[in-house]
Amino acid sequence: MRRAKISVIGAGNIGGECARSIAMKELGDVVLVDIPYQDDARKNLHMPKGKALDLACCGPVEKFDAKITGTFDYADTAGSDVVVITAGLPRKPGMSRDDLVKVNSGIVKSVSENVKKYSPDATVIVVSNPLDAMVYVAWKVTGFPAHRVMGQAGALDVARYKTFLAWELGVSVEDIQGLLLGGHGDDMVPLPARTSVNGIPITELLPAEKINACVERAKAGGGEVVKLMGTSAWYAPSAGTVEMVEAIVRDKKRVIACAGYCEDEFGVAPGQKGKGYFVGVPCVLGAKGVEKIITFKMDATEQKFMEESISHVKELVAVVKQLNPELA
Repeated sequence: MRRAKISVIGAGNIGGECARSIAMKELGDVVLVDIPYQDDARKNLHMPKGKALDLACCGPVEKFDAKITGTFDYADTAGSDVVVITAGLPRKPGMSRDDLVKVNSGIVKSVSENVKKYSPDATVIVVSNPLDAMVYVAWKVTGFPAHRVMGQAGALDVARYKTFLAWELGVSVEDIQGLLLGGHGDDMVPLPARTSVNGIPITELLPAEKINACVERAKAGGGEVVKLMGTSAWYAPSAGTVEMVEAIVRDKKRVIACAGYCEDEFGVAPGQKGKGYFVGVPCVLGAKGVEKIITFKMDATEQKFMEESISHVKELVAVVKQLNPELA
């Protein structure tokens, strides 16, 4: 049986951890791609190849046989089944949201052109920020059907939400069921009424202020990590990404919150065929990518928060279109 081929674009902290987890779970062979160092003093370094070599030597200890390739050449990604895009710059002090969109949209655009060229049948998972806008860029540039392009957002946000609730309750994270919708990070929409502990509504176990505190901490989870470490998180984002990869490669039909393409769903862009947006929603992930978006009726408060979140996603995409008219 042929192993899946999974390419990870961007060999930094998130990309490297994704490659490690994919190999350890034996989800497929991994190609780790990055660009050469621009610093002439370090021009002989080959970071993706070195990282791939280091990871490969874990095989005898961790008992995996996945092949790991490190490269600067997109040709090595040819025929990938899944492509994970982590390439991009983190937001730096003094950098506006529009500045970040400008820089990273250019990077994701270049990556997506190579994905289209070398792996026209791949399913694409975007991790680069600002997430909701970068998924849009990848979709437009590749020209792939929307069900084969998605963003890793909710998988991470929900994981943080469940973690903080489990700590508050003193129970296993495995027994928390929860869901967050909308844009990634500060724009997420909490759904405490649909959160439970092994079937018991969370609203019967915690007062509203404690639930809201967990929601707010989940929203600010990335910023909290940056304040503590001075750099963005990578373990949890990678775990969320690999959860999505596994659902696709193994055709598991998992229901995972991720940035999926919506039109009529949740009132994102009703009646606007081909003019939808990528927003965090519960998606059924399988061999075909996003095989279904699960919709449900929200109460007035949930709908209000969702509409606000959608409006922020649209604002981000408007910046992308302004900077790149060809993607409008």
